[in-house]
Amino acid sequence: MQERGPEQALKASAAARRWGLVVALAAVVIAVDHATKWWALQELPGNPIDLLWTLRLRLVFNTGAAFGLGSRYAPVIALAALVVVLVLVRTARLLSTWPSVVGVGLVLGGALGNLADRLLREADGILGGAVVDFIDLQWWPVFNVADIAINLGAVVIIVASMREPAFGDGPGAGAGQDPVEDAPGRSGS
Repeated sequence: MQERGPEQALKASAAARRWGLVVALAAVVIAVDHATKWWALQELPGNPIDLLWTLRLRLVFNTGAAFGLGSRYAPVIALAALVVVLVLVRTARLLSTWPSVVGVGLVLGGALGNLADRLLREADGILGGAVVDFIDLQWWPVFNVADIAINLGAVVIIVASMREPAFGDGPGAGAGQDPVEDAPGRSGS
């Protein structure tokens, strides 16, 4: 059996904390997404609620991809979402900064929230369930909390990638950075 040095143990510990943060954030997104979808299913059928300006809560069942496009291909879209989830799970272990961990956690939670709809809602065939959407701006396609998380997470990942040096660039790039330990309000000791 090969012994692990202190540096390897610290890297493994940091990776475990990053993974734990991604999973925790994804779980929060899934919980909020499904709680709001449950509420929408109980309160909104046939009873849209006008809130402010063009913001309306209106129940819609989306069998397509983003913004209802490609509804004939719901199973293919669900399989693509599953591939994205698997890639995110694999990638999450390699993340090195706080923003990238948060971005992947948001995208993963949103993707799993909508994928759960595809798997668990009444469907025409395997993975053909409709996603519950209910936030209607009346000038944009109707969406849900998972969609917000996916888009916000994607923006965070893009901005983080533009601000991070490439692997191996600059002194200590990527080395020793722990998004959990370096988070605001945390001390490194």
